[in-house]
Amino acid sequence: MPAPSLKPVIWLGDSLRELVTFPAVVQDEMGYAFRSVYTVWFADRVFVLHAFQKKSKSGLATPKADLDLIKQRLKQATEISRKKE
Repeated sequence: MPAPSLKPVIWLGDSLRELVTFPAVVQDEMGYAFRSVYTVWFADRVFVLHAFQKKSKSGLATPKADLDLIKQRLKQATEISRKKE
């Protein structure tokens, strides 16, 4: 079985700048697993739409402002991907 190919990562907006403000241990975990970063895989690349730290201890939902930003960047990623095809 062939090894999976690596895809370029495209950081939209301030997602990379936000990521580097996180503690080093969090950056390492996110860098390998993207567990807390919203990512979208298109055929030929990975888009990082948003990186943020959850600040609320009580609520489970992602804040509306973050969701709106993610939706906006998803549209942007889709447009970029379509232009490459």
